[in-house]
Amino acid sequence: MTDTTASRLQTATRLTINEDWLSVLIGPLVFGLALASLGNVDLLGWAATTKVWTDPSHALAPFAPSYGALSGLAALFATYLALLLVLSAAAAALKADVRRFALTFSVTFWLAYASWILGSYAHLAAVTPADFSKYGISWSLRLTNEGGYIIALLLGLIIANFFPRFAAWLNEAIRPELYIKIAIVVLGGVIAVTAAGKLNLASTVFLRGIAAIIEAYLIYWAVIYFIARQYFGFSREWAAPLASGISICGVAAAIATGGAIRARPQVAVLVSSLVVVFAVIEVLILPFLAQTFLAHEPLVAASWIGLSVKTDGAAVAAGGITEALILTKNAAEGINYQPGWILGTTATIKVFIDLFIGIWAFILAHIWTTYINVAKPSSRAKLVEIYQRFPKFILGFILTFIIGLSLALSLGKAQAAQLTAAIGEANIFRVTFFILTFFSIGVLSNFRKLWEDGLGKLAAVYVVSLFGFVIWVGLAISWLFFHGIKPPLAG
Repeated sequence: MTDTTASRLQTATRLTINEDWLSVLIGPLVFGLALASLGNVDLLGWAATTKVWTDPSHALAPFAPSYGALSGLAALFATYLALLLVLSAAAAALKADVRRFALTFSVTFWLAYASWILGSYAHLAAVTPADFSKYGISWSLRLTNEGGYIIALLLGLIIANFFPRFAAWLNEAIRPELYIKIAIVVLGGVIAVTAAGKLNLASTVFLRGIAAIIEAYLIYWAVIYFIARQYFGFSREWAAPLASGISICGVAAAIATGGAIRARPQVAVLVSSLVVVFAVIEVLILPFLAQTFLAHEPLVAASWIGLSVKTDGAAVAAGGITEALILTKNAAEGINYQPGWILGTTATIKVFIDLFIGIWAFILAHIWTTYINVAKPSSRAKLVEIYQRFPKFILGFILTFIIGLSLALSLGKAQAAQLTAAIGEANIFRVTFFILTFFSIGVLSNFRKLWEDGLGKLAAVYVVSLFGFVIWVGLAISWLFFHGIKPPLAG
């Protein structure tokens, strides 16, 4: 090995404390603390969970019944203190001003979480007829609780554009990349346990779903990348995260792709904001199209929703709405299908789409180092260069996924409920980091700069790709794999 090669290897493998590596530390820490409940030691059950509400006093509660004596507001304050402690330590590791970070994070947390609570208001978040009945309402915007992400983003945009001095003051705590990477690491374990649970679906649905996913995304990514480059003139830096965001798993895929190709942070941030906005639009439209045209092909409808809606929460919500609408329409005709199959198929397809995140990040890191960003076009990329470019937080995602999947497949039925509860506790923090992410995205963005960075063109690519191509290809592939397959009849 030459001195130059040895020097490069030493530089590449030296552990530098940055947001990537901090997410690899903090994400598994959250996941591990949640799993302690498997040993009957509930370390995170005090964390605040937000419910759909009409009475504000019922909006918050501690996650675990064992902490029922704790009020919802006290649970939220405990959640804030825990995050303040951990993230202040992260700020110190990043050599930030810890005192200033603690102060500005406190304001950031309460503003962001207030957006999440508001987004869970029943007239905004309720989606199914059962929800309407439960909360005694006659209408809702059906945004799901992910509407809280939109509110957090809008609040951040208002601060950035109308209160720029306040936005500048908050800057120390506005760290969307740190927050989203921690969330994605935790998401790995959540996906794993959900995926293990979906292995119990009928093998035909499972295998056809996997085949549909592979076929759809081999088509989706390449075509969207081509459209963004050829017809809208975007550089590779913009086209790749955009293609991943529309094709794979929305926010997580856009962030992972941006890290793999060394895109500037604002690229993945802008794409992520569009993903959430359009996911909400899809929830409002696609289930009713499915009821109108696919009521007699319920699993085609289920697969179509899973392949088309780009965030986990929105996809599952859309699957739930679709199931309610289709079952009701068929019941009126005397056909009573067993509930759960439509939603289960949608969730299965969405979960296995998520698994592409780490695989695709590695593939893109290899392609970019070997064929695109190389000093000498004729030289082959060395493994160390791929390692340098590979987003390290994906290692955390893989770690929590392996742990979660191993536990889900090895534990007996008696501990299955405990594992589900543990994953729920971890997911509370995943959601909280997502809320912090979208509030931060808003604070970092003013409309003039967004437009200069190409937001209008990005939205145009999204509209053209999603409504002109993606959802129709997804429909065709869903028809190919699920046409004629029906859920079992009730009874």
